[in-house]
Amino acid sequence: MRLWQVGAIAGLVGFAAMPALADTTDVLYEYKSWMVEGVTFDDGTYACLAEVTDPGESFSIWAFPDKTIRLQFYSQDWDFGESDTANLEVEVDHRSPWTLTGANLTQNSVLFDLPDQDQSVNFVLEVAKGSTLHLRSEAGDKIRDYSLSGSSASIQHLIDCGNSIAGDKNPFN
Repeated sequence: MRLWQVGAIAGLVGFAAMPALADTTDVLYEYKSWMVEGVTFDDGTYACLAEVTDPGESFSIWAFPDKTIRLQFYSQDWDFGESDTANLEVEVDHRSPWTLTGANLTQNSVLFDLPDQDQSVNFVLEVAKGSTLHLRSEAGDKIRDYSLSGSSASIQHLIDCGNSIAGDKNPFN
């Protein structure tokens, strides 16, 4: 696990029932700037993580056993403090934008749980087919762009991992 990820995960500990710090991670797939991991936390809970990174920046999709899909945008340049919220916009390529109402801003991360399973699936599939994800302010001003090159296979591995953890057993042991 990269050092900045530990800091990002530490920032998540207080957010919406996020498990404790990661104890182990298993790399399930790597391609281009994408990595898919199975994450087992020290409290015995686990999640799946697909992440595209550039130095000091990342866009992550977390999948949890209860089928929650959490988006995380990280930048070492951000410092939001302990907790704030903002309405943001995400657009994949030039498709219709998605509104992230009440996204949580915590330390160096923007966190947002997709509201329902159908929307979660649609968003994740859009990412898999896309070239660039645009993170924008509520007014549409550019914040960050993330390359989605290699996302198709990475998202398939995330989906497979998410389906695996939807049961009661830890698939990473």
